[in-house]
Amino acid sequence: MRPLLALVLLASAASAQPARYVLDGARIYTADAAHPTAEALAVDAGRIVAVGTRAEVARATAGWPRLDLAGKTVVPGLIDAHAHLMGLGMSLLQADLVGTTSVDDVRARLVAFARAAPAGAWITGRGWDQNDWGTGPGGRPGGAFPTRQDLDAAFPDRPVWLRRVDGHAAWGNTAALRAAGIDPDAAAPADPAGGQVRRDAQGRATGVFIDGAQALVDGAVPAPSLETVTEALRRATAETAKAGLTGVHDAGVPLMTLALYQQAIAAGHFPLRVYAMIEPDAIADFCRAHPDGRMADPSGRLVARSVKVYADGALGSRGAALLADYSDDPHNHGLFVTPADSLRPIAERAMRCGLQVNTHAIGDAANHAVLDAYEAAI
Repeated sequence: MRPLLALVLLASAASAQPARYVLDGARIYTADAAHPTAEALAVDAGRIVAVGTRAEVARATAGWPRLDLAGKTVVPGLIDAHAHLMGLGMSLLQADLVGTTSVDDVRARLVAFARAAPAGAWITGRGWDQNDWGTGPGGRPGGAFPTRQDLDAAFPDRPVWLRRVDGHAAWGNTAALRAAGIDPDAAAPADPAGGQVRRDAQGRATGVFIDGAQALVDGAVPAPSLETVTEALRRATAETAKAGLTGVHDAGVPLMTLALYQQAIAAGHFPLRVYAMIEPDAIADFCRAHPDGRMADPSGRLVARSVKVYADGALGSRGAALLADYSDDPHNHGLFVTPADSLRPIAERAMRCGLQVNTHAIGDAANHAVLDAYEAAI
């Protein structure tokens, strides 16, 4: 018999399992090249203690309860190496715009979502991708960005704020701009560092804000309550467990979110193991509390020992930093979310504390800058 390190069932076996049990009647994948599959495995107090043929496991576990999985599949626990756990949870409380094929499709989903939303509350959503809008009625071949007027048609007075599928752009209606103090009839605000406000021919804001420019409207969106954030975490962990994940690498976590995770762990409501990357602004506070650059919850379910940096944006929102202009967007070569000359100091601060440095870099210009910063810091 051979040991396995982790297990997840890709179908439920029993809602309440005994402390000791044997799983059989399943196709068990071991990740062991010499013995890629097995017939049965035994679990004692949450740990796999035996795996092998049905006869082998039966001899070692006489009298143990047996769970017949009726042909279902068992695999070692899966780990997502780049996730945003709270982002997933919040998206599950918003309008789901993934897979929309046109502006018409987006509006229809928002109208349906608004029926169940609290009266007067902002309508928020995530998942739109303008590059997919050439396939349905009202589609826009060529990946043209939408405008605030597209949303005004259905929501003339209620603020609407919709995050793009990659999180690197957001789209709002005129009411959202007004709530954020942006005059829709005047020249758009100046581009903030690391961001871009999309403008029409008259220089007015179109309603699409790229990367750091999203903050111009984000500040007007009512902050979620503790109850909302807690429910978002509950939904996120349920969704990841349903997908067979036993662990995630959480890429960019505020310190207050780490505290929320620890509260959930203490309450027994955290079925994952999380490797967390803190945000760059939190380096000083984190390192004062953890001079060795490592925070580990005693449960083993949460470890933070790295920092997540954003060098640039993403290709789909035309924000990835390129050496040349975008072929379909002349005079635009993307942008640096973190100024290139700030990358080295961030890396040096993190390394002095013992933190690992993980950097989002999509465009070729961003990758050049990140590699130069790493080389200099090392």
